[in-house]
Amino acid sequence: MKYELKDDYIELFKLLKVLDLVDSGAQAKMIIAEGHVKRNAEVELRKRAKIHSGDTIEVADVIIEVE
Repeated sequence: MKYELKDDYIELFKLLKVLDLVDSGAQAKMIIAEGHVKRNAEVELRKRAKIHSGDTIEVADVIIEVE
């Protein structure tokens, strides 16, 4: 799955919400806090981590390439 940035960055929990991978921002924050999200192959626990072009996000079996 690809996501094209419209600004310089997007916060991680907002990215999950925008792509409809979660039902709510609260659910996005919960799965991030529980360690279920990887950024560039490393677990990312910061809910508001700034995701930039070139980052790869993994959630369960979904891989998101940020452009």
